[in-house]
Amino acid sequence: MYDESFNRRLVIQQAITLALLHIIQNFMPQINPYLTFSGNCREAMNFYKDVLGGELKIQTIGDAPMTQKIPSKMKKYILHAQLRGDQLVLMGSDMVSEQGILKGNTVSLMLACNSEASIKIYYKKLSAGGKATHTLTHNFWGAMFGDLTDKFGNHWLLKFDKNQSL
Repeated sequence: MYDESFNRRLVIQQAITLALLHIIQNFMPQINPYLTFSGNCREAMNFYKDVLGGELKIQTIGDAPMTQKIPSKMKKYILHAQLRGDQLVLMGSDMVSEQGILKGNTVSLMLACNSEASIKIYYKKLSAGGKATHTLTHNFWGAMFGDLTDKFGNHWLLKFDKNQSL
């Protein structure tokens, strides 16, 4: 009787867990970073692809349906770029508002790594040509953490916590 009751509770817990996972994956909104560049979106997104992996899709302004109405010098600029990996969606564009690009310190890209080796590799690659502002260190909360500004002016936070799943 004990084993049957225990097995029944286990099956119910597994079903609830699967149902919650389905709800989270299919009904919860997802926030993805969308970066704006001033003519160097293709270069930046290829750099991020080299560092992070994934599949990169790029649509230029010249690929857009309204291409006949656009000056030819603008057709090479990126209308939309998307880098997609297993747990990664990073988007970008060269479409700048009338105000131009205003770089600030209010948004950072957090890269949660799955190993100490991977955080070191990503930190080295992302900081190349940029500025390593806080080198990777083991911190009081038990995680390895560092931050940098890449060569495109974007701020990155990198962490690896061996005691916590991503």
